Amino acid sequence: MHVLESLHRNVKTIAMPSAMVVGALLCRPVSALEAASYQMITPTLIFLMLFVTFCRVTPKQMHLSMLHLWLLLFQVVASVAVYLLLEPLNGIVAQGAMICVLAPIAMAAVVIGGMLGANVATMTTYSLLCNMVIALVAPVVIALTGSGHCSFVEILSRVAPLLIMPFAAAQCCRFLFHRASRWIADHSQISFYMWLLSLVVIIGRTTAFIIDLRDVSPDIELWLAFAALVICLVQFKIGRMLGRRYGDAAAGGQSLGQKNTVLAVWMAQSFLNPISSIAPTAYIVWQNFVNSYQIYRRDRERRRQQA
Repeated sequence: MHVLESLHRNVKTIAMPSAMVVGALLCRPVSALEAASYQMITPTLIFLMLFVTFCRVTPKQMHLSMLHLWLLLFQVVASVAVYLLLEPLNGIVAQGAMICVLAPIAMAAVVIGGMLGANVATMTTYSLLCNMVIALVAPVVIALTGSGHCSFVEILSRVAPLLIMPFAAAQCCRFLFHRASRWIADHSQISFYMWLLSLVVIIGRTTAFIIDLRDVSPDIELWLAFAALVICLVQFKIGRMLGRRYGDAAAGGQSLGQKNTVLAVWMAQSFLNPISSIAPTAYIVWQNFVNSYQIYRRDRERRRQQA
């Protein structure tokens, strides 16, 4: 058992960077496979990941806290502030930076947060709340900063099935098949390996998208990628600072830093200047480097405590 645990720790340390490299190298086959599945591979994996994670949560464990309100306030206010700050310099970069802040928490953030020791119930509550609130707020912000108009229904239809359905399925499993639900909850590390598969697909699609870009200034691409990097690091840092004040730094960091980049890319391409979608595309890479580093540090601290 000790050998298996040691192997699992070592795999986790290198798994996410390795999955990103594999996705980048196999971007064409991965993109073709995703297209052949009618874009269903990633949603299916996210559904299964969340189902496994939500088997650990009961509704009575979920409650709102001041941490949730501070995180939401930061997202809304900072997204507008970043746009107003950068718009005089470059409108496309301003839109890309804005969408990286405004995008709601990633579906898989609950999975990674659980691996980092975050309170899963706290993150589940914020995941549901944040996606609903951003679905209400985003149409207003995009109407003010973009060239297109989106509605609450359009955004909610993109996020609700992958939030509500796995949660409902997990609770039904807890009620009807308690032993199976307990087994799934006890083996929740399965969700990490499903996340690796989804990461290969996401990075593959991202790489293919960047390669296929035409008539885009390299300077704009670099500024969008740089803006995404700065915003990614700042959001993880501020999220951890807020979370630490309420006794859960990991939950705060993942809730604010790990974004639903698939939704962000869609919003940018649909309602903003399509070139601005390079920023959330680059954010995919940056946030997963941060996640890899956090998992490495978490495992190193555990080994130090066990020594």
